[in-house]
Amino acid sequence: MFSTKTPPKPTFKSYLPPLQTDLKKTPQMPIKKLEARLLPGEIVVNEVNFVRKCIGADSSQDDLWGKLICTNFKVSFVTHDSLPQQRFQCTHRLLGEHDVPLACVEQVVTVNDAKGKQKVLGCNKKLKFNPTELILYCKDFRIVRFRFDEAGPESAKKVCLAIAHYSHPADSQLLFGFEYVGTRFYSSSGERVNGVDPGGGLQTPLFDCSSDWDREIKRTGASEWRVCSINEDYLVSPSLPEFFVVPSSLADQDLKQYACYFKAQRIPLWCWNHPNGSALVRMSSITEPQQQRKLDQRICSAIIKSHPLRSDVLKTDLDKSLPNIQEIQTALVKLRQICVIDPFEESEEKWLSSMESSRWMEYVRSFLKHAVEVVYMLEGKQASVILQEEEDRDLSCVISSLVQVMCDPHCRNLAGFQGLVQKEWVMAGHRFLDRCNHLKKNDKEESPLFLLFLNCVWQLMEQYPAAFEFTEMYLIMLSDSMWVPVFSTFLFNCPRQRAEHSRDFALSKSISLGKDQSLRFPPVWDWSQQFSLKDQTLFNNPLYVGKSAPCVHNGTVRTFAHKRSKKNYSSTLRGVPSALRNGAFGDHETLTRRNSLMPRLRPDLAQLREQQESPAERFLQDWLSRPADPQGLLLPQLLPSHLPLWKLYFLRWVPEARIPHGGPVTAFHKLSVLADEIEMLQNQLRQYKGGGTPALTPSTPQRAEPSRMYFKACSSPCESSPASPEYLSSSFPFSPVGNLCRRSILGTPLSKFLNGAKIWLSTETLANETL
Repeated sequence: MFSTKTPPKPTFKSYLPPLQTDLKKTPQMPIKKLEARLLPGEIVVNEVNFVRKCIGADSSQDDLWGKLICTNFKVSFVTHDSLPQQRFQCTHRLLGEHDVPLACVEQVVTVNDAKGKQKVLGCNKKLKFNPTELILYCKDFRIVRFRFDEAGPESAKKVCLAIAHYSHPADSQLLFGFEYVGTRFYSSSGERVNGVDPGGGLQTPLFDCSSDWDREIKRTGASEWRVCSINEDYLVSPSLPEFFVVPSSLADQDLKQYACYFKAQRIPLWCWNHPNGSALVRMSSITEPQQQRKLDQRICSAIIKSHPLRSDVLKTDLDKSLPNIQEIQTALVKLRQICVIDPFEESEEKWLSSMESSRWMEYVRSFLKHAVEVVYMLEGKQASVILQEEEDRDLSCVISSLVQVMCDPHCRNLAGFQGLVQKEWVMAGHRFLDRCNHLKKNDKEESPLFLLFLNCVWQLMEQYPAAFEFTEMYLIMLSDSMWVPVFSTFLFNCPRQRAEHSRDFALSKSISLGKDQSLRFPPVWDWSQQFSLKDQTLFNNPLYVGKSAPCVHNGTVRTFAHKRSKKNYSSTLRGVPSALRNGAFGDHETLTRRNSLMPRLRPDLAQLREQQESPAERFLQDWLSRPADPQGLLLPQLLPSHLPLWKLYFLRWVPEARIPHGGPVTAFHKLSVLADEIEMLQNQLRQYKGGGTPALTPSTPQRAEPSRMYFKACSSPCESSPASPEYLSSSFPFSPVGNLCRRSILGTPLSKFLNGAKIWLSTETLANETL
């Protein structure tokens, strides 16, 4: 018999769904392989998967996952993820969104969290620990962080060592530009590939032929100067261009004889002619003291003969008047520390004093002031000026360029400014290879002179926004191009070095050059190499007033012209009442106004020393008291309150400094839309005057040519004006997201106040107080 007892209930209960074997497997979507986009001549050196790029400072929820790749050109981070917030960035044709050129890497730092170690990697240094983090300090003020928590330790170590090695090339021919140009522009038969001719079709003169110099002589009216060709094949001076301009009264034979007495055989170079006939000349120091007086007399006599008024020649020693290259480099290092390395909660309270102690703004003011003094000599005294520097390759580049920007409106349009840089920096032999420290060999030779010059130009743009055809975005893109090592502009110390190194590289790679004597590197002025035509419109200033731009006043068309009366700028005291004689009031003095800012002087104080203005300062103040002509002479206000920090350049990667929907770009957007609308109306008026019907309907094309503005007006009058894009911020067109990671901003004086700190405590006390 069977038992009637029921079996016990099971004590285990499964919460998993029953296994279903009859269901078809869901097909997996294929995952796209992460690969870097490579340029001609670019090869992958090392790579590591499962790398996290740090986006947020306090948490990792917004970080990006992907592959970190080191090539012979850049550090590339490739990911399928997108950034957590909408942003705008120019599409660079040579670099990806997360790419950093190796030439831009200033320092490679590896960190191991477990051992609490960190190490700065150099070219030949070994790494004894497995890195958990990589930090790249960049020359454009970026700081980029990568984490290797999930990556293979050996692969992470290898990619860190590869980045350190390839960011310190042992020779200039190892810079990526040689491989890029040799592969892209030259095939084995020496023909251009893809129909690309580097440097072809440019409006910017390169000053590598005599015809460019001839046109510059005619443009400036320097009729008593001529193009000299004694340095063809660089037979006289290794650092001068093959063609340059000298006084017509100096014979070639005399110049060859004089050359041996100048430093590096750099005989005097003509820079520019003032409309009154005064010439701006630069030269190196004379190495033979016995020949000093004779050469000075001979050179000055030739320059005097070239002046229609036979005016005197004045000489200014830049080495004695301006900071040296090491002081300028030290100032930039301190400024970088303040702007991007020191946490804001520690630096905010001492921001102004720290900026002053860096001395960067002081040096900007010094160069602007010295340029004004040279302008005074040229225009106020109508005298020719010689800029003398020991090697004539650094400080003279800055001053000669600034003087021409202030005096010549041609140098304030895009083509003229680019020609100025080509003439006074590239062809004059500025040591871009050494000053940019592309080879990381000698830190003492590194100096940001070109950045200092661009900063000075930006100060002029801030004070006279209608006088420049280009924008500050253009200046920043130009500065950033120094770290993209494919352009001839910033790769070499002089034209001869470019010719020799490219010729040697072509021989070593068996590249047939054809008719060219050396590899033809593209100049940076061919902006289509980096940006689309759409992005290049960011370079155009909507406020620019061209030379022939008219204005309408009370129904009358007027042009921008301003005549200035000639004055004698002697060293006299300005603004002193006529009753004040020798520092004391006369017998028939009148009572001073109540609360007058000018104090009554006692007779016994009349003989005290009084500070007087120099003639150059008197010239500047008199000019500033008159309306400025955008197409005339421009002189800067030199008070510290008129010379602000270049925020878009120095603070563009700092999240705390970013103002969403704010900053100067908001005005730039409105002005661009307005300028584009005016341009559309002018096109319609031209069509109407030509006998056609003005294009007023949305379906009718209204633009005869592409707009010059990046932000455009609505094409139809029925549409409302376009709203500001969501991505606009004070750092536009750059974004600090993912390019600089700090601790949070908690701990700043404002946050301490909001958390109940006593407001009567000193700022020093607050800085030392912990929450």
